[in-house]
Amino acid sequence: MAEFMDVHHGMKGITAEQFMEAHKADLAIESQEDVHFKRAWADPGSGEVYCLSEAPSAEAVQRVHERAGHKADEIHPVPLTA
Repeated sequence: MAEFMDVHHGMKGITAEQFMEAHKADLAIESQEDVHFKRAWADPGSGEVYCLSEAPSAEAVQRVHERAGHKADEIHPVPLTA
């Protein structure tokens, strides 16, 4: 499985509760696309949210996010990690 980092813009002011609700919405349906969200980060000040996942494709990641109600603005493959 490949790893992907996706970015959501425009979530300025997101609360911890809203962030967890959005993440839980992804987790509830991720298996339907063979995706696993490993970790997520949010910066309420800038409105940036990042998600690290394992998935068969960027399109699978996007389908989960779209169905959960928060389409990713960017999805990047992560071919190397340290």
